[in-house]
Amino acid sequence: MTKPPPKLPATIAALAVAALLAPPPPAVAQSPAGAADAPRAEPFDERLFGGLRYRYVGPSRGGRVTAVAGHTSHPSTFYMGATGGGVWKTDDYGHSWRNVSDGYFGTGSIGAIRVARSNPELVYVAAIGNPFAPTPERGVYRSRNGGERWELVLFVSDSTGAVDLEFAPDDPSTIYASMWRAERKPWTIISGSLEDGIFVSRDGGDSWERATEGLPTGLRGKSDLAVTPADPERVYALFEAPADTGGVYRSDDRGRTWRQVTDFQPIRNRPFYYTNLEAHPTDPDKLWGMAEGHWLSDDGGETWTVQPTPHGDNHDLWINPDDPLVMIQSNDGGANVSIDGGATWSTQLNQPTAELYQVDVSDAFPYRLYAGQQDNSTISVPSVPERWEPGGPVGAWESHGGCETGPVVPKPGDPEIVYASCKGRFGVFNRRTGQEQQYYVGFWNLYGHNPRDLEFRFQRTVPVHVSPHDPERVYHGSQYVHVTTDGGRSWERISPDLTAFTPETQVVSGSPITLDVTGEEHFATLYDIQESVLEAGVIWAGANDGPVHLTRDGGASWTDVTPPGIGPHGRVQSIEVSRHDPAKAYVAILRYQLGDFAPYAFRTEDYGATWTRITTGSNGVPEGHPVRVVREDPVREGLLYLGSEFGMFISFDDGDNWQSFQLNLPVTPVTDIKVVRGDLALSTMGRGFWILDNVAPLRELNRVVADAQAHLFQLRDAYRLRYGGGYGGRQPHRPEYPPVGAQIDYTLAAEADGPVTLEILDAGGAVARSFSSEEPGEYETTAEPGMREWRMERVGAPRLEGGAGTHRFTWELTLPGPWDPDPERSGRGGPMVPPGTYTARLSVGSWSASRAFEVLLDPRVAAEGVSADEIAAQVALAVRARDALSEARLAAHRIDEVRERAGGDLSAEVRAVERQLVAEARRYSRTMLIDQLRYLYRNLIRADQPPGEDAIRRYGQLRAALDEHLRTLEELLPADTPPG
Repeated sequence: MTKPPPKLPATIAALAVAALLAPPPPAVAQSPAGAADAPRAEPFDERLFGGLRYRYVGPSRGGRVTAVAGHTSHPSTFYMGATGGGVWKTDDYGHSWRNVSDGYFGTGSIGAIRVARSNPELVYVAAIGNPFAPTPERGVYRSRNGGERWELVLFVSDSTGAVDLEFAPDDPSTIYASMWRAERKPWTIISGSLEDGIFVSRDGGDSWERATEGLPTGLRGKSDLAVTPADPERVYALFEAPADTGGVYRSDDRGRTWRQVTDFQPIRNRPFYYTNLEAHPTDPDKLWGMAEGHWLSDDGGETWTVQPTPHGDNHDLWINPDDPLVMIQSNDGGANVSIDGGATWSTQLNQPTAELYQVDVSDAFPYRLYAGQQDNSTISVPSVPERWEPGGPVGAWESHGGCETGPVVPKPGDPEIVYASCKGRFGVFNRRTGQEQQYYVGFWNLYGHNPRDLEFRFQRTVPVHVSPHDPERVYHGSQYVHVTTDGGRSWERISPDLTAFTPETQVVSGSPITLDVTGEEHFATLYDIQESVLEAGVIWAGANDGPVHLTRDGGASWTDVTPPGIGPHGRVQSIEVSRHDPAKAYVAILRYQLGDFAPYAFRTEDYGATWTRITTGSNGVPEGHPVRVVREDPVREGLLYLGSEFGMFISFDDGDNWQSFQLNLPVTPVTDIKVVRGDLALSTMGRGFWILDNVAPLRELNRVVADAQAHLFQLRDAYRLRYGGGYGGRQPHRPEYPPVGAQIDYTLAAEADGPVTLEILDAGGAVARSFSSEEPGEYETTAEPGMREWRMERVGAPRLEGGAGTHRFTWELTLPGPWDPDPERSGRGGPMVPPGTYTARLSVGSWSASRAFEVLLDPRVAAEGVSADEIAAQVALAVRARDALSEARLAAHRIDEVRERAGGDLSAEVRAVERQLVAEARRYSRTMLIDQLRYLYRNLIRADQPPGEDAIRRYGQLRAALDEHLRTLEELLPADTPPG
């Protein structure tokens, strides 16, 4: 037994007891002692980012869930722990889920969940420890005070940790523990040793003995335990062991002696990932075994039948001991609840926990986001709704060939063609036909091979890169750079082996017991290829075993330009070639699979001859934040975005200094970033796709702006789109879409002393809309002459923010809607303004600033031949119809006022006019003038189109009828009646 470490290790395999209480927020990681004390630029106040936020855009197709638990006191309540996705809770049997760990947990990856039935101050934890390197933080830990202090009560070695814990159901002082030698190398999986096995404590963890009688005596690997209240003497164990010595073992004397009951292979498949066993709480002979399939035994493990679940690759099961028909099960597609013993399950399409390897975007309008989704298929989702889908956002998903690993890269200029990949197998997917053409380099089946014996070594995730100079030119990577110009029909090799190709890493994966050779551990392969946007033929390539290479002549010659001094075998996760300086590039290198969690990102400004490390651990990105991606803003040089294992960072000085840019993004690995049309598109490994709309304020932000008392940022042009915003909020699995409109960003140094006002001026200088921070904004218009020239009531508008910091206000590109006697409805539903030049004018006290911007036609509408002049004509007619509707409603409202003043009496002539204006208050009554005008108006603003002849003619008819009724009322109603 070693001296207990001062804290609980981060990697936890199982909890014997845990209370799901809200812990305090994690402490911010500090720079290590002795770190270089280099001068740092003062970071910008985070309030200057206040107008910016990330929005989730899907998919709501669940990712891998490793741990589930239920709550016996609340049978409809369950918890799930996702890979990179955090902890989620349902209290309606899985019909909806909500996150309960955001803001509290420092990592999104969950190893185990348990709900305390009693005594949540006593907690036991099985800790595997660092899965990538030897560490003393392995074993069984115990806390007697709810996690404030921990003691290590079972330790085997710095390579063997604890993977499972179970209590005897009738005696919590009897504890069974599974100890496992597990280590993941980038090139192999290690599972098993002579140290592995089952340990038993009969005094609450104070002392332990190894269980040996009847169990495998040679090599032993991963094991999982199951106990049942139906027979507290019985213990089951699923063992990884060589040949037929593995399988299910059973003890009927609390772990003192054991016997093998089966060596059934399907529940032993890929034990490094699975090895899961669960016992029924009331039937001691009933067992579930989980691996790629979900299996059930009714005879104590001797025979097995497959049981359907919503997704393969099964990991965990919790059964309600008070009602065994109620259970929750988890797999690589999410978590699912059953209330009928597993005959049917709840959906997994309501869990926003997708693990995405990368993000690519199309140049379609609106753009789509593409990736491979781990454990599922390739997928793309729209950035905003493209059209109405009967299935809602789920109906907008698409798969594009390839497979779960991707990538999938839409062809520039023709997004109907998608270059797809699946573990190195290249395909060309055609959205028009729905077919994928297969054009694999070499056409080798990679499974089962030592990578050194392959002609072409491909990894699970391989680069597919389209030349920015020629959409027909596609780069693809094994250990070589391959290029095709004919859609993959033929390939040209344009490089030598660009990897380190060290002999010790060229092995058959899986030792010392079980082979696991899927290509995931193929080492010495290329991981990223990027051609310079500024210089054709300048190509950078990075390998998953360390080297970075550069060619400046299209592949005729290559130079090793690997950043020095970081040790071997680091994975070149991503390369970013500058759009501002042809000699500049950035690389992110991951070494956490070597046990090194330091942040490694580098910048070169001389084609890789020298490098500067831009993440030192003390310049804003903390130690312990491995870097996955760095992207440069294509407009502002030196503005960088960084995605780490735990979130987002930003630099305004080319990486010399960083600050957090997490905003509202949950803690999760950010796998990729693309800057597209002024937006940031993100992929995450556990929380799907996210978009941060409109980074224009970041491009303008500097010390002058930050110190200004007020500043109005430049506006980007706005498109006239037709879809509803929202969708998120109370349904966190649904994507969130921003409101259509012009995003107006402004910053205030302090709380405004007086109103902040915003006016939108059209090209002629007339005020189209106005808004205020102190009261709803106002807009006035005058009705058509008649009856003493009534003036329409002032129309309220959204309120501006007047506090310190940066704010984003969206003008929805609309004019006020028609007047309505109900103040809550008046002014709503106005027509969109026509395309053209507009100006936003912001005023605070005596300060004022103006920014011009364009309102643009939807490019899809323009492509159909609809012109801006035709839209202007449509809007003009809609405005006239709106005003006519307002006047008709005002006339009816005036009649009501006269009736009220007269005690209910109206002349027969006035009642006759009223009957022509207002329909009877019964269902399906004949529509009269107000309803006819509303019908016309609403149809005039539904779509982008030139007004039809019948609409123009109908407006004339209704306008003439309204004018006649207004003249009649002018004659009949008292002259001193106040206007509406």
